Amino acid sequence: MPLRDIIFGRPLASSEEAREELSVVTGVPVLGLDALASTGYGPEAALTILLPLGVLGLHYFPFIILAIIAQLTMLYLSYRQTAAAYPGGGGAYIVAKDNLGPRAAVWAAVALLVDYLLNVAVGIAAGVGAVVSAIPSLHPYTLILCLAVLLVLMFINLRGVRESGMAFVVPVIVFIGCISAVVVIGTVRVLLQQGHPQAVTPPSVIPPETRALTIWLLLGAFANGCTAMTGVEAVSNAIPLFREPKVRNAQWTLTIIIGVLALFLLGIGYLCPAYHIAAMNEHQHGYQTVLSQLIGAVTGRGVFYYIAISSVFMVLMYSAQTSFTAFPRVCRLLAQDRLLPHAFAERGRRLVFTFGIVILTVLSGLLLIAFRGLTQSLIPLFAIGAFSAFLFSQVGMTVHWLHRPGSGVLLKLIINALGAATTAVTLVIIVLAKFTQGAWITVVVIPTFVFLLGRINRHYSMIAEEIREPLAFQPPEFRPPIVIIPVETWNRIAEKAVQFALLLSDDITAVHVTTEDDDKDRLRQLWRESVEEPSKTAGTAVPHLELIESPYRQLYQPLLRYVDKIRNKEPDRLIAVIIPELVEPHWHEYILHNLHGAGLRALLYLRRDKRIIVINAPWFLHEG
Repeated sequence: MPLRDIIFGRPLASSEEAREELSVVTGVPVLGLDALASTGYGPEAALTILLPLGVLGLHYFPFIILAIIAQLTMLYLSYRQTAAAYPGGGGAYIVAKDNLGPRAAVWAAVALLVDYLLNVAVGIAAGVGAVVSAIPSLHPYTLILCLAVLLVLMFINLRGVRESGMAFVVPVIVFIGCISAVVVIGTVRVLLQQGHPQAVTPPSVIPPETRALTIWLLLGAFANGCTAMTGVEAVSNAIPLFREPKVRNAQWTLTIIIGVLALFLLGIGYLCPAYHIAAMNEHQHGYQTVLSQLIGAVTGRGVFYYIAISSVFMVLMYSAQTSFTAFPRVCRLLAQDRLLPHAFAERGRRLVFTFGIVILTVLSGLLLIAFRGLTQSLIPLFAIGAFSAFLFSQVGMTVHWLHRPGSGVLLKLIINALGAATTAVTLVIIVLAKFTQGAWITVVVIPTFVFLLGRINRHYSMIAEEIREPLAFQPPEFRPPIVIIPVETWNRIAEKAVQFALLLSDDITAVHVTTEDDDKDRLRQLWRESVEEPSKTAGTAVPHLELIESPYRQLYQPLLRYVDKIRNKEPDRLIAVIIPELVEPHWHEYILHNLHGAGLRALLYLRRDKRIIVINAPWFLHEG
């Protein structure tokens, strides 16, 4: 079996695509990891903003969690309707394109792509942060661990959607079980001990209050905490991935994801103030995530702690899976609309969009390197892309129901209109609260990408316009081309090129660029004996040999000047340049040869001369 098949799996035929479809069991881990794993960084992001308030900040934390859950509920109701209205895939791009027009759709798509890109970086950074919490000695290697996890995710996704989903099922079940156990046990202890539970492993000491309470600070905490809602759209965007009945399976998947996420947020929002758990500075030695502190406070740092932290790491790491599934599919839609290169729309050997997966990996890697793999540095950039996409989707669905009057539409219209209004308010809060903390980067990047996609579309449109209708066909007056053959010497490779040239024309010239080390007389004699005399005897056209001096040992420029001379001398004739090339049986053997043929071919193409035709004459090398 080839090594590539062992690593990435055997190639899949298009007819095997049904095997790669998702059920609810595999849909939750593939499309819900982003949302579920946000419990590992969303609440902590809110607590980070509340840290200057000291203990007082914990009293307001549950109210912020309730506001986040209220917004999450509106998004759930809205996207459940979107799934039913767009069974072919109801992502923000499709909804905006259908109801708001192509320009709004491009903005929605770019917002989604930026969100998916940041989700990969944040999910991996948070997962590695969980590991560092359990094993502090790994703190100096945070970035290296992040990049290693990224490569593992790329490898898993290149093997195919269904296999990646099955790989995530067990870690998700363990994660849900562990966090549920912590929430239940912690809540029972709070109730039994009348709201003042004794922590098994004491959490970090909360620093004293350094700032006064302001509405702006609470809004900032809400904005940071909204990162817990990213990934909600993934299910509606990937409905075609599900088995039949697609819509019902997608809705059940969305319900499970949102239900579990809401319960976890409620649990964390209730337990953190009870156990006096606050966020810590990620740069300081001994850093502990909020989940690490909570698990330790409720159950201690025994076997269960390390199992739970391992599951947190796995789920946070795999939370990027939502992006690896959805990012290439959005890119495919853009490519089909000629907004991205066509390569994004082509399936790879495992029926996945390989190009999109690789590009997402590269961009995420650069982002992790730029921010050193630290979650708190990446959080300010997060959520703007997601809520921008949410807004386009909700406004689009509102317009969708306005144009479809009928029974039952009014309630759907109200739900999506409320979703659009609350999403718009939330987006404004996020932009204002996080702009100076790094969110300005996202605000700049999104318009830049929109401009770039517009230029790509303009390029494809220009090409389509130019080649759409061929000119009226007029059979040309038959006149054989002038044939020019660059040769290094007379051998079998050159012989094959000359034999082919004799089929095209009687006007054939072999051109050899000479240097001071060449035996020019020997080459002339060899040409006369091996080519000219046999041609005269056979009564065919006689190919000529042209020797061009190159005192500065240049190769390309003398050949190009000769082609220009013939082109100017014969302005009404085509010129066929036949390039003899040796083809090795193994790709790695090409490094043993000078690839002058490829260089000459590229230079001739760059001249963009309609009268010059470039032809390859390969000679295949067979060992033995």
